[in-house]
Amino acid sequence: MDGHDADNTKQSAADMTAFVQNLLQQMQSRFQTMSESIIGKIDEMGNRIDELEQSINDLRAEMGQEGSPSPSTPLKGKDGSKSAEDN
Repeated sequence: MDGHDADNTKQSAADMTAFVQNLLQQMQSRFQTMSESIIGKIDEMGNRIDELEQSINDLRAEMGQEGSPSPSTPLKGKDGSKSAEDN
C-alpha cells in the first residue's frame, strides 16, 4: 500500500464521517420538528377538551336553572308515546 492509497482511505473515512454526522443532524432536526408539532397538537387538544368541559358545565347550569329534565330521560307526549323530538 503506497502513500496515495493511504490518503484516499483517510479522505474516504473523513467523507463518510462528515456524511454520517450530517445525516444525524438532519434526523435530529426532523425529530425535533415532529416533537414540537406533536406537543403543539396535544396542547391544542387539551384546550379543546377544556372548552368542551366548560360548555358541558354551562349546559348543565342552564338545565338546572330551567328545571328541564335530564337529556337521558325521554320526554313523553300526552298519549304516552315519545315526542317528535325523540324520533
